[in-house]
Amino acid sequence: MSLHDQLRQGLGALGLDLPAATQSKLLDYVALLKKWNATYNLTAIRDESEMVTQHLLDSLSVLPALQESALAARRWADVGSGAGLPGIPLAIARPDLDMTLIEAVEKKSAFQRQAKIELGLGNVTVANGRVEGMPGGLFDAVISRAFAELSDFANLAGHLLAPNGKLYAMKGLASEDETNRLPPAWAVVECAKLSVPGLDAQRHLIVLERA
Repeated sequence: MSLHDQLRQGLGALGLDLPAATQSKLLDYVALLKKWNATYNLTAIRDESEMVTQHLLDSLSVLPALQESALAARRWADVGSGAGLPGIPLAIARPDLDMTLIEAVEKKSAFQRQAKIELGLGNVTVANGRVEGMPGGLFDAVISRAFAELSDFANLAGHLLAPNGKLYAMKGLASEDETNRLPPAWAVVECAKLSVPGLDAQRHLIVLERA
């Protein structure tokens, strides 16, 4: 199966109807990631087909679980973004949202800057630095993908949120013990099960709000 067919079928399984040009841009991102990966070791996944499943479809699996009001014209941050995941696929799929990629490792931020240029991502901002050192109160939503335990996520990234903002943690599963370790100021308001086409593993989107 071609990468185009794999992506198209995966998007269909997620219920996402993305234009052909958007799908091509997602695959251009995979090609760029593979190219940089040969030198900079940005991700352990080398195979493009696996990248489609574990990077693109995994990142985009949150979209069906999100309210439209959380997306349109909203200010998002992706913390511990690494190679731009999930931020870059989300920014490609939803050019109406404003995505800031926060990453402490310079070589990963360099890749993000190159992806922004080559893919023409005007809605992406690259911020190289530690999340706890970033200015606060700027974002409606902050997302992380396997970044940290929930309590660490809340403690390190909570200050980034504007009033009424939400933290979104993409995880395999948050145990009750992990949830119980949340700071008293934070509460889980939703735990949505995610289905990633082609991936036989548990995935959840855990939403945190200030209590």
